[in-house]
Amino acid sequence: MTTPIRREIGQVFIPVRDIHRSADWYGRLLGAEVSQPSHDDTIVDVPMEPGPGLALDANAPFTPDGPPRFFWWADDLGAVVAHVRDLGAELASDVVDIGSVAFVQFRDPDGNLLMVCARTEGDESAHTVV
Repeated sequence: MTTPIRREIGQVFIPVRDIHRSADWYGRLLGAEVSQPSHDDTIVDVPMEPGPGLALDANAPFTPDGPPRFFWWADDLGAVVAHVRDLGAELASDVVDIGSVAFVQFRDPDGNLLMVCARTEGDESAHTVV
């Protein structure tokens, strides 16, 4: 079957209320300098490694409901938990090991549910529940 649509994610959008507060928080979360807001002060692009981009979006009607829309990879979930606690983020789960990966969920200042995962095959430290 042919299609004109490539199987490649271009950008992930996170709905936010306050673009400046969110840009500062995500910059600290990811250790990155974020761009200045564009599109009439409603969009901020967050620098990412190669792959899908990440944008904070103050345009859409806001709702933090639902599951995480994506996840980030990490090597040390204990360090992730300490980092998000330092940022004052609300932990939404302990570290949960589901076999091939472990994950932790937390909320951003707008209540969006975020997730960080670590591969667990052969890595006993990732199996620790915090």
